[in-house]
Amino acid sequence: MADAKTSDPSIKDEETYEALRDKGYGKSKAAAIANAQANDDMAPSKKGGKSPPYEEWTKSELYDRARELDIAQRSEMSKDELIDALRNQ
Repeated sequence: MADAKTSDPSIKDEETYEALRDKGYGKSKAAAIANAQANDDMAPSKKGGKSPPYEEWTKSELYDRARELDIAQRSEMSKDELIDALRNQ
């Protein structure tokens, strides 16, 4: 008898789903990731978007992004400090 913890037909990759659930992911998040991995048209393991790394942004661009995220004391920060603040947001 197969060890199927879930027999939900909407889950396309049961093994991935169960592994994610064991890692603490919620049911809907685990299902979304498992189904995306099972779909050949999607690539959920690819990281990142098309934006360049923060080091390539100008200080003004970093400041604008920090303002969007409402990072405190951003006007007093250097470029490196803005990068750190954005990464640790």
